[in-house]
Amino acid sequence: MSTPKAPLGTPEAVLPEAVLFDMDGTLVDTEVLWWETADEVAAGLGHRLTDADAPEVVGRAVADTAAHLVKVSGGGCAETVAAELAGSFFRRVEAGVPLRPGARRLLAELERAEVPFALVSASPRAVVDSVVAGSLAGVGFAFTLSADDTVRTKPYPDPYRAAAERLGVGPGACVAVEDSPDGSASAQAAGCAVLVVPSLLPVEPAAGRYFAGSLEEVDLGVLSGCAPGHGQRL
Repeated sequence: MSTPKAPLGTPEAVLPEAVLFDMDGTLVDTEVLWWETADEVAAGLGHRLTDADAPEVVGRAVADTAAHLVKVSGGGCAETVAAELAGSFFRRVEAGVPLRPGARRLLAELERAEVPFALVSASPRAVVDSVVAGSLAGVGFAFTLSADDTVRTKPYPDPYRAAAERLGVGPGACVAVEDSPDGSASAQAAGCAVLVVPSLLPVEPAAGRYFAGSLEEVDLGVLSGCAPGHGQRL
């Protein structure tokens, strides 16, 4: 099945009312750090991560990955493993993480166009704050939303619904930019159009999903092609 690319904007096209960005693997290159963290913790439980573990690790919340590691290793306490994962990942992030190619330019373009945008992450609040204060310092997010800010995080729709409500727009008026299957499912279940820029895991094509190879390919015209037909005119 061919992968639909995000269409270019036309003179009649409009931008979305808001853009909602995932963080890990989308704006910053932290997915590898998360995998290294999970692999280290898994090894301590007597389990080595393989590609079979990827769907339960990449793009998943700390608690979900912890539960998976306890299950596959047959040992450990989920709460203890979750705390170890969170602490180890935070230390890696604090050391600094690179931005994904094209991220800074796209965010600046949205700021100039006065299109509101927010960060919607499945990472803990401490990790989100660290990245925003470091690699994403100076970016004009309307707000940031972490895994700690909703009862359920990705792949459930709650984070994207909460973000749209906080912005005062309907989810259907938003474009979510995601890199993982769980994040894409979360945004789509909330009712957002989804622009997928894959990183470690492939994301299956589906109605309402558009694809780009990199954020370097994404501009206001591409976002207008994903927009649901109402909002700010280009």
